Amino acid sequence: MFDILKELCAVNGTSGDEKDVSDYIIKFIEENCSTDNVVAQRDIMGNVVVFKKGKAAPSKSVMFAAHMDEVGFIITDVTDEGFLKFAPVGGIADSAVFGRKVIFKNGVVGVIGGKPVHLCDEKEKDKQPKIDDLYIDIGALDKADACEEAPFAKNKIKRGDFCYFIGEYEEFGNGKIRSKAIDDRLGCAIMLELLKSDLSYNCSFAFTVQEEIGCRGAGAAVYNLEPDICIVLEATTACDIAEVKDSDKVCELGKGAVVAFMDKGAIYDKELYNIAFETARDNKLKCQTKTKIVGANDSSTIHKAFGGVRTISLSVPCRYLHTPSCMVDKDDISQIRVLAEKLSERLAVL
Repeated sequence: MFDILKELCAVNGTSGDEKDVSDYIIKFIEENCSTDNVVAQRDIMGNVVVFKKGKAAPSKSVMFAAHMDEVGFIITDVTDEGFLKFAPVGGIADSAVFGRKVIFKNGVVGVIGGKPVHLCDEKEKDKQPKIDDLYIDIGALDKADACEEAPFAKNKIKRGDFCYFIGEYEEFGNGKIRSKAIDDRLGCAIMLELLKSDLSYNCSFAFTVQEEIGCRGAGAAVYNLEPDICIVLEATTACDIAEVKDSDKVCELGKGAVVAFMDKGAIYDKELYNIAFETARDNKLKCQTKTKIVGANDSSTIHKAFGGVRTISLSVPCRYLHTPSCMVDKDDISQIRVLAEKLSERLAVL
């Protein structure tokens, strides 16, 4: 599973530009899953929707969901000097971008820069530079060297082009992983592992698009698959760092799957919430909840689509979310993979 995660994190695909990720997923399914038991296709939105035949038909249809897109940037303008103005695609903190390396689909590499500190006045030195005040430097001589206005230019940058954090996958420390795009290639990797395995019941899977800009793909996926129950697999923010105490930590690395009772997008089905903890206990798996009402995910769209879908989310705690160095614990990932399968078996006969 960690090899799959490493390969998925290396693929670039921000919201609205997920095709390379979906190509990887479809190819993986074709090469690793029996076509007699698994049917995969793209829908109009670009979601990859999959049906897998299990050993038996469920009394309640269960769908897993995880989003393919990552946060990134889109070019809005090019200055006369050849610097690229940009906007974030998804929620990226101003503090996460200054000095970062980025890459475009055509291989052009840039650095996010801004006004140097020795030119800042005293008030500016005490303030975090805003994304609106920054630019991407690709080493161009001028606007003509950086930008090609023709809509199908291949070797230069134009308005509307996406670019991505450079943040290589790395295992380090005591069972930790850091990489860009762990949110939510991690959920996608778990679903691919489930598709490879022998499931007890028929199940559907939605690899969704555009979660980071408003959970837009998930609604279409629900209409295509028509589930009774959905399990969303995600990464969620962990604040278990220096000088953060008690409930402000939200959740903690090393304490297993995070099952939320509520976030900024949904109040979760109470019965499913309790069953998730019971399933973890019965299978001797670590499990925790959030201690703050923060974040949101595809559940916000799924639970109110198609006349309503009973929804629960299982998340891996992640430090430094939406940065080039998202950080997770390998054991948490292994725990959530087992919990996801065991919970789906229970919910299939609910």
